[in-house]
Amino acid sequence: MSHLAILQNTPLLVALFSIFFAQFVKIPIHFLMIRKVDWKLFTSTGGMPSSHSAAVTSLCTAIAFETGLDSPLFAVATVFAVIVMFDATGVRFQAGQQAIMINQMRTDFQNFLTQTKDWAHLKNEEKLEELKTLLGHKPLEVFMGALTGIIISLITYTAI
Repeated sequence: MSHLAILQNTPLLVALFSIFFAQFVKIPIHFLMIRKVDWKLFTSTGGMPSSHSAAVTSLCTAIAFETGLDSPLFAVATVFAVIVMFDATGVRFQAGQQAIMINQMRTDFQNFLTQTKDWAHLKNEEKLEELKTLLGHKPLEVFMGALTGIIISLITYTAI
């Protein structure tokens, strides 16, 4: 088996490309909405479209092309995709919502402490770090990510 055999694995390459594409396209989408370029979106979780959804649906679609809709491998990929997308809109989204509330409580608490004389003398490293709030996805973000992945696989397999 050749070391470059992995480069012949189209489902893997399509899934990885889908992640890259979905992460990259977040930057111009964010710019169109906010009028601000944020390059950190390329490596962050959350946002439109969901790169997780794009990856698992492109993988699932590619496996359908490779092995057929009746294959056990397609069944595994489909269940995997459903679980990933459900998690993105459920647990991870709720964790992000909780982080927003905790950060607000932290801000309120810091404002209270600022009014005391001791807070001004604390070093920056003694202050609390904000929790990451962009963990999960809204259903539309997951849907658009899924659609992105399917389209990328369809384009790949119809062009081959």
